[in-house]
Amino acid sequence: MIAEPKKRKFFTPEQANAMLPLVESIVKDISRFAHALRDRHARLERLNQGGVGKGLITQGQLEEEQAALESDSERLQECVEELTGLGVEMKDLSMGLVDFPGLKDGREICLCWKLGEPRLEWWHETNTGFAGRKPLSEVRDQKSEIRSSL
Repeated sequence: MIAEPKKRKFFTPEQANAMLPLVESIVKDISRFAHALRDRHARLERLNQGGVGKGLITQGQLEEEQAALESDSERLQECVEELTGLGVEMKDLSMGLVDFPGLKDGREICLCWKLGEPRLEWWHETNTGFAGRKPLSEVRDQKSEIRSSL
């Protein structure tokens, strides 16, 4: 039996803000894993370039470091999948940038939030990304509406 494609979720700003405590917790983990992986990868690169031969690390220690890198990478992927399962899109691992899909005047947009921001207060067109962020207050001032599919 072929599985039905999962229906895309669209959020209102209020729905996205209500989810922020959970999303923030997941994004903090993702950001932490991303930074740790970058550091571990850089360290492994240095050690792979003669660390065992110079006695800086044993082959067993090098293998343990590589296994830890793989484990952290899997944990990072699990966190991203958890976020995706909520209908939220991870855009930048290190920065902790996510988009909640939304609908504005019948077209798809992105409700944009970044780790450290107290609330979701930004949106952008799907083709402009973070650089094209605009305040949600602008939408309210235009008497425009952002709808959900929930």
